[in-house]
Amino acid sequence: MGKNKLKKFAELEGNPLVLQYPFRTLREGAFPLKGRWGADFFGNDNPIVLELGCGKGEYTVGLAQRFPDKNYIGVDIKGARIWSGATSALRSGMKNVAFVRTSIELLEAFFAPGEVAEIWITFPDPQMKKVNKRLTGTRFNEMYRKVLAPEGIIHLKTDSPFLYTYTGMMVRHNGLDIIDDTADLYASRAADDPILNIRTHYEQQWLDRGLTIKYFSYRPGNDAPLAEPPGADDIAPDTYRSYSRGYIECPQLLNDSL
Repeated sequence: MGKNKLKKFAELEGNPLVLQYPFRTLREGAFPLKGRWGADFFGNDNPIVLELGCGKGEYTVGLAQRFPDKNYIGVDIKGARIWSGATSALRSGMKNVAFVRTSIELLEAFFAPGEVAEIWITFPDPQMKKVNKRLTGTRFNEMYRKVLAPEGIIHLKTDSPFLYTYTGMMVRHNGLDIIDDTADLYASRAADDPILNIRTHYEQQWLDRGLTIKYFSYRPGNDAPLAEPPGADDIAPDTYRSYSRGYIECPQLLNDSL
């Protein structure tokens, strides 16, 4: 492990905005802020908003800056990523931001039923072959239902045509309440929208390379069990690889690399 990463981990330990609770720690005792985030951490009763797989925390911090009347919590398993947003928030003296270093699958250990008002899922791995790992799949939505308030909202922002199509099919098949839906966010409505106009570092690079950004928001409800949509296996896969591997939405580039 590089010295820079070790330095970041050490700084995370001393950052009061970061809570690190791996599974082995949770086995030793319940998370003390579960059901008490507002009273014991933020000191208010403002709505709590999560960003799942927050990475460097750009969205978590950006939202918190724009909406001081809400509390924002970024969740990610990678400490070196969380360091950026947590350090920025601490240096700025922000009081409505926190970060939890843990697996998304452990949400119920950290939040009580109905404690969360909104969930943001920003540019996740589309998991085209693994529906159980898809963050907008039925398995994860059942988890979200357990911590969201009855009218809780899920926001998806993605560059993936596959994930955008799948999410729409899943939501419609289960009769969930659609709030917003656009296949080309910045061409349709984001110019004057303080929420949707937050752009992460990688998002801007995808835009510069010709990708369109999709946005979909919905209420997962808490009623009947969710079912996978018929025909989901037939959704066309994305024709590009993730930005980190250097490809854009052009099939010829993918073919040339094989």
